[in-house]
Formats: sequence, structure tokens, C-alpha cells
Amino acid sequence: MKEQREFYPSSQVEWVDTGGGVAERVLSQGPDGMLTRLARWAPGTSTDEVIRHEYVEEVYLLEGELTDLTLEQTFHPGDYACRPPGMPHGPYITGTGCTMLEIRYRSAG
Repeated sequence: MKEQREFYPSSQVEWVDTGGGVAERVLSQGPDGMLTRLARWAPGTSTDEVIRHEYVEEVYLLEGELTDLTLEQTFHPGDYACRPPGMPHGPYITGTGCTMLEIRYRSAG
């Protein structure tokens, strides 16, 4: 279970560089890969491969744009994705940079 947290300014959480042009603010986390974070991609950031992971991932784009090179489609603020474990996605590139809310959790089934 994630830790209990009442409303607080997310600006109290420092941005941490995770490498490759991506920084994160981890808002909450728990055991077994549960995570809620803000992820900020710098302008020009890209990934090289199709991504798959063992958890459910929900992503809501807050600012900027993100292009999925496989789908040849660009996503904008307000766009949302929900990916079950194993779903292929990406690779990605952003020209302007972007900020997204990402929620990760284990599937109940």
C-alpha cells in the first residue's frame, strides 16, 4: 500500500534527473512498483526502443507534446493512455519537451 499523504504542494518535491533528458517528481510510491510521479522530458528527448513493462501504466499529458514514432502520432495536453502489462508502446520523441502525470500499479488479475 502507498503511504498516506494529505494535500500538499507538489513543488515541495524536488525534480530528480533520471537520465536521458528525463526528470521526475515522485509524489507517492509503495511496494511492488506502485508509483505516482510527474515526469518532465526536456526538448529533444527521445527513446530508441519499443517499451514493455510488467505493471499497469496510466499517463496523462499535462504540457508540451510527445510523438509516438511507431504510431506516427503526436499527443498533446489532455491526451491520456492506459497500458496493461506487456503492452508495447513507443519509441517516443518530443521536440518542445513535455510534462506528464504517470501512475504505475500491479494488475489485480
